[in-house]
Amino acid sequence: MFRWGVLSTAKIGREQLLPAIVDSENGVLSAIASRDLSKAKALGERFGARHAFGSYEELLASKEVDGVYIPLPTSQHVEWTAKAIEAGKHVLVEKPLALDAKDIPPLIKLRDAKKVLVCEAFMVVYHPQWIKVRDLIAGGAIGRLRHVQGAFSYYNVDPRNMRNQLDLGGGALPDIGVYPTVSTRFSTGKEPLRVQATIERDKTFGTDIYSSIRADFGDFELSFYLSTQMAARQVMVFHGEKGFIEVFAPFNAGLYDHHRIELHNQNHTEAQVFRFPGTQQYRLECEAFVRAAQGGKDRVFTLEESVLNQKVIDAIFRAGEKDSWEAV
Repeated sequence: MFRWGVLSTAKIGREQLLPAIVDSENGVLSAIASRDLSKAKALGERFGARHAFGSYEELLASKEVDGVYIPLPTSQHVEWTAKAIEAGKHVLVEKPLALDAKDIPPLIKLRDAKKVLVCEAFMVVYHPQWIKVRDLIAGGAIGRLRHVQGAFSYYNVDPRNMRNQLDLGGGALPDIGVYPTVSTRFSTGKEPLRVQATIERDKTFGTDIYSSIRADFGDFELSFYLSTQMAARQVMVFHGEKGFIEVFAPFNAGLYDHHRIELHNQNHTEAQVFRFPGTQQYRLECEAFVRAAQGGKDRVFTLEESVLNQKVIDAIFRAGEKDSWEAV
């Protein structure tokens, strides 16, 4: 069994990844580290971890850990991913991996030298609803794709939350802008050529709190909006000449809506509903990661893909500073 170590007691780990690891078929939770040893011990007892450490360095030095999950604040992802690779550990790191695409190639070089698996934790690409969307588009179910439309928003004005702290990598684009981007790229196999954007920042936090984005993929367009200070909503629609596909809870299926997508025909007189009840996308992510780390052929989200996705986010930030198209 693959032995997992987790760096920090962060909320997403507590609520999503630790339960996924514990429930997985091919991994066990071996260790948890926190700068507060009492927190590591408490969370370890809750999830049955065999070891608790009072520093991240101790966990990385442990021979009881094969790979680590890193849910630290965004600004620390690159640093601790590099340290974990240096320690010879496989790494699953929360998104966004970096705040600038240029910071990822050094990790690729280090990964190749140490011969470990390193993946950004985009759980959506393992969810069968997104695999179905990709297959429907590729199979011609909606004909020529003309437009993708999306939205992702929630309301959070807590100054203590890292999403509202600029120095920790907070903001809507790093936190949730990556999702409409990655899901469109995954579903179509295409890359955007240029982007336009309007970005609003919080006057107190300094973080981006609202963005309206247009991306030109050559054959089709993507338009979406994001906000960390609007009522919660998620949706993605892929509109073609012969029909359209609507994904009702594209990123947090089971929370925003059920695990379902709908395929509508050209005249809007028929619809096929595809449901995926009980899907645990974080568990699927963990199990695929472990199989790949152990030499399997599972498709995982590579660092090369991370570079491409981050380039889009970088371009959106640049576009938000001027009233014109920005090349990706």
